[in-house]
Amino acid sequence: MRQEAWPGYGRGMTPHRLTRDQARRIVVRAQLLDAERPGDVVEVAEQLGYIKIDPTATIAPCEQTVLWSRIGWSYEPGQLRKVVEDDRLLFEFDGTFRPMSVLPLMLPGMRQWPQRESSRQWLEANAGFRADVLARLRAEGPLLASDIPDTAQVSRAPDGWSGANQVPHMLDFLLRQGEVAIVGREGRRRRWDLAERVYPRNMPEYDDEEAARLLAERRLQSAGLAKPHWYWSGVAKDTGEPGVVEGSTTAYRVDPEALSALDDDSGGRVAFLNPYDSLLFDRRRLEELFEFTYVLEQFKPKAQRRYGFFAHPILMGDRFVGMLDAEVDREREVLKVNAVHEFLPLEPEESDMVRAEIAELAEWLGVSVTGLP
Repeated sequence: MRQEAWPGYGRGMTPHRLTRDQARRIVVRAQLLDAERPGDVVEVAEQLGYIKIDPTATIAPCEQTVLWSRIGWSYEPGQLRKVVEDDRLLFEFDGTFRPMSVLPLMLPGMRQWPQRESSRQWLEANAGFRADVLARLRAEGPLLASDIPDTAQVSRAPDGWSGANQVPHMLDFLLRQGEVAIVGREGRRRRWDLAERVYPRNMPEYDDEEAARLLAERRLQSAGLAKPHWYWSGVAKDTGEPGVVEGSTTAYRVDPEALSALDDDSGGRVAFLNPYDSLLFDRRRLEELFEFTYVLEQFKPKAQRRYGFFAHPILMGDRFVGMLDAEVDREREVLKVNAVHEFLPLEPEESDMVRAEIAELAEWLGVSVTGLP
C-alpha cells in the first residue's frame, strides 16, 4: 500500500493510495459483511453505530434483516428486544437502535438542541404543554403517546408523517433534548418514560469538542472509509488518516485500524442487504468503489420498476452481483422468490451460493421457498 504526496491534503501529508479492491475490503469488513461473522446484537450495534428501524417487511423489517445478514442462523428476533428493553444495552433514537456507549458522546449536542429558530419558538410557546407531558410521564410512565393529553398552546402543521396531535412532536423534541427516552414498543407504537429512569446513571462526561471528535472516530470506524461531511458521514476532515482510491478524486478519510488489518483477510460470503442497510447509504461511495448504482424502487410506479418494489441487493464477497426480489407470504408460510436478477451471468458455483443463502433465509424465517428456479 504505497503512500505519496497528493494535492489537496495539505503540506507534508501523504495519503494512503488504495486500490479499489482494498477499499472495498475495508468497507465490507467495517460493515461486518466479511466471512468472519459477529457473535451477537450488541457487537453489531457497537461496530455499525446504529441499526436502522423501518417497518417495510416484504421479507422482514430492516432492523431484523440487518442483524440476520451479519450474525446469520444463530440470530433470533427476540434477541434485539431483550438487549433494548431488558438489558438496556441499546437505546432507540431518531428511527434507529444505537449502542448505549455512544449516548455520552451525543449528550453535549442534545443539550444544545434545537438549533433551528422555528423549533425553539415552538418549544417556548408550548412551555406549559412541555411541563404537562413531563409531569404525566413522571406520575404515570411509561406511557404510549396516545395515553398523554394534547394540551399544546401552539400547533405545528401536519407534515405528512404525523397528524394534528402535538404529543408525538413534543415527545420527539424532548427525546432529542435528552429529557425523555423510549423504553420499548408495543407493535410499532413506542412507549415513553423520563430519560433519568431509562438511561444509565454516572455516565462519563465529555465537553463539546471531545464528544464531537470521538463521535467522528466512531463513525469512521463504522464506515471504514468515508468522505468527510458533517451530515452524510459524520466524519471530520481530520478524522483518521487521508486516503485516495484508484480512479477517484475523492479525498477520503480512512480508519487506521482498518488499514492495519488489510492483510488479515478472512474472505467473503453472500449477503442480502435490506434496502435501508447502512452499507447502501452513501450512494456515491457505492458507485466509486463498487461500481454499483443503487436506486430504491419502493416509491416508483410499478411500470417503472426494474428489479422490484423492495428488492434486496446481493453482495458476494466485495462485489454486488444482483438483486433478490422476494417476499414472505405468511398465510401460505412461504418465501416467494419473484426473481434473482443477475447483473452479469453467475458461475454455477456462485448460483449455488445464492441459492444456499436463500434457503438459509427461509429457514430463519420459518417458511419454505417457492419460485426459485
